[in-house]
Amino acid sequence: MATPARRTSKAKKRMRRGHIKLTTPNLSLDPKTGEYTMPHHVSPSGFYKGRKVIKDNK
Repeated sequence: MATPARRTSKAKKRMRRGHIKLTTPNLSLDPKTGEYTMPHHVSPSGFYKGRKVIKDNK
């Protein structure tokens, strides 16, 4: 059974994990409604690419 000969140092461990981080979501401004939405998603008011795709329930 393979076991490490020495403990991995904090520096080596942190170097390996340097790319693991949170990223901010890409948001785009919808020119028609003025709302920020994620790309390829319908806005909360029901618009997609500047046109209404979801009818209101009222």
